[in-house]
Amino acid sequence: MTGIHPTAIVAPGARIGAGVEIGPWSTIGPDAELGDGVKLISHVVVDGHSRIGAGSTLYPFCTIGLAPQDLKYKGDPTRVEIGERTLIREHVTIHRGTVQGGGVTRVGNDCMIMAVVHVAHDCTIGNNVVIANNVVMGGHVRIDDYAVIGGGSALHQFVHIGRAAMVGGVTGIGGDLVPFGMAIGNRGWLAGLNVIGLRRRGYNREQIMMVRSAFKEMFWTGGIFAERVAAVRARLGHDPLIAEILTFVDNPGKRGLLTVGAQETEDADG
Repeated sequence: MTGIHPTAIVAPGARIGAGVEIGPWSTIGPDAELGDGVKLISHVVVDGHSRIGAGSTLYPFCTIGLAPQDLKYKGDPTRVEIGERTLIREHVTIHRGTVQGGGVTRVGNDCMIMAVVHVAHDCTIGNNVVIANNVVMGGHVRIDDYAVIGGGSALHQFVHIGRAAMVGGVTGIGGDLVPFGMAIGNRGWLAGLNVIGLRRRGYNREQIMMVRSAFKEMFWTGGIFAERVAAVRARLGHDPLIAEILTFVDNPGKRGLLTVGAQETEDADG
C-alpha cells in the first residue's frame, strides 16, 4: 500500500514502489523512482533522474537530484542513485552528476547521512558510511565502505577516503586518506590508525597489530617513502589488508596522499 499526502506533488511518470510513504508538501519529479518502502517524512524534493533504493528514509527539507553547482552543467539528464536502507536527515543536499564526471552521484546501501550535509556532483559514497552533521564535500569525492566522516568536516574535490577510515570532526581534507587511517586537523594530516574502526569490522588483535606495523613502517619512519612501501610489500604484501593499503598507495588520485603531520599519533579511537 502506498500513502501519498494530499499536499504532496507527484509528477506523472514518477515510479513509486509498493508501501511508499510520501509526506506533506513533498515534490517528486517525473523522472524519479522510489523503491519499495521508501519514506519521505515531509517537505522532501526528489528531482531529475533520481533513484531512491528500497527502505530508505528521507527527512524534512532534503533535496535530491537538483542541478549540480557546476558552471559547465547545461541541463544534461544526469542522475543520482541512492541505495537501500539509507537514512538521510534534515536539509541534506545531494546533487546530480555531470557529463564530465561520469554522470552519476551515488550513495550506497545502509548509510547514515546526518543533517545539513552537502554531497556534491559526481561523488561516490560506498556502503555503511556514516557522515555526521554539517559535512561539505566538493565534486568527485569518493568515500569507501564503512568510512566515518566527523561533523563539520570539509572534503576537497577529488579526494578519496579509504575503506574504514575516519575523518575527525572539523577537519579539512585536501588529500587521499588511506584505508583504516585516521585524519585530524584544520588542514587534515594522517594522524594514526583507526583501531576501533578495525575492531568494529571484526578484525582480531593479530590483524590489527600487523596493520599497525605496516603503518609505522610506511608513515612513521625515516627514509624514502617509495623504499618504505617496497619494504612493507616484501614483508607483508601477501596479507589482504596490507595489499588493500598498498593498492591504495600505488594509485594516488589528483590530490595525492595525506601525510603525517607535526602532531601525529600512532593510533586513534575512531
